[in-house]
Amino acid sequence: MARITKTGGKLSVPDVPTIPFITGDGVGAEITPVCREVADAAVSAAYGQEKRIDWMEVDAGRASFDRNGTFLPDSTLQAFKDFLVGIKGPLMTPVGQGMRSLNVTLRQELDLYVCQRPVRYFEGVDSPVRHPEKVDMCVFRENTEDIYAGIEWPAGSPEALRFGRFLKEDMAVSKVRFPETSAYGVKPVSREGSERLIRSAIEYALATGRKTVTLVHKGNIMKFTEGGFREWGYALARKEFGSQMESGELEINDCICDAFLQNALLHPERYDVIATLNLNGDYISDMLAAQVGGIGISPGANINYESGHAIFEATHGIAPDIAGKDIANPGSLILSAVMMLEYIGWNEAASLVTSAMERALRQGIATPDLAGSGKGVGTREFGKVLCGFIKN
Repeated sequence: MARITKTGGKLSVPDVPTIPFITGDGVGAEITPVCREVADAAVSAAYGQEKRIDWMEVDAGRASFDRNGTFLPDSTLQAFKDFLVGIKGPLMTPVGQGMRSLNVTLRQELDLYVCQRPVRYFEGVDSPVRHPEKVDMCVFRENTEDIYAGIEWPAGSPEALRFGRFLKEDMAVSKVRFPETSAYGVKPVSREGSERLIRSAIEYALATGRKTVTLVHKGNIMKFTEGGFREWGYALARKEFGSQMESGELEINDCICDAFLQNALLHPERYDVIATLNLNGDYISDMLAAQVGGIGISPGANINYESGHAIFEATHGIAPDIAGKDIANPGSLILSAVMMLEYIGWNEAASLVTSAMERALRQGIATPDLAGSGKGVGTREFGKVLCGFIKN
């Protein structure tokens, strides 16, 4: 097994890197094998026998619980820590009481502070907007703070009642209207957390030739958390990227989140890279995905640019209603594999997958969710089509 490492600020990638993967719950069992086949075909077509991926399956989710009695074994976390780069299918996320999201746990444990979501339009895909081709953005969503830090207590619990008394008696807070029945959540936003997210967004913009980075926030209401995010972002940009701003290579601006959601529908061409906090980024990335045809072709990654750790993932859920029917769209996971190949510097293979996806969708070859009035092709068949385009 050969490990990807990071030294001197750069990834060192062997010709046959071991990459751990989680199959995932629900439709994961169908889309993950297809994703691997497509990625393998692209690597083979691009590099012949010179390079290949050594896939290593690790446990997580419902199947892991059935086998091991735990949804996320320590060995899985250790594999992602040791091998640096991995990929995963969708994992179940319970609503309400019970275990916390496995996705959030992975992000927190590995300090994957960037949730990166590029959004673009593929010709041939139906969209609810008139000009989906104008959407070409990359969202940098802070991944470890804000509401998703998971600091909350249920209504009526001893912790919630204690916290309520602390607010009233120690902090002189009188704005909680129904303290006895209130649940509480704490929203931490730090200067360090904001700066590293915004720095990553700016460096990405400069590396990819995108000029504008927009700080999206709700600082008009949450003045010290989201307002702090905005102020720290401008200060960081002036301090570390002042010369690029003066030369016109880089532009930093900001937008209130609700206004951005409107503007992104009316004038999406005005935006390149978005830097925002966690909850805002969740809404924004899914809305943008809908504009270009749906979350089925929306890839995503969770990255720590300092340590090099990264997990690429399908951005949709487990879709139990269609699991096992061979109709699930593997596009999100396949395009996340494209991001993974680009991340490790295998750009030729990544380009082959993107070109195959463009070709298939342009010709109206898609799974039922994207096929419009046509009946669509199955999950496995769509993968075979992409592999065929990659080879020819």
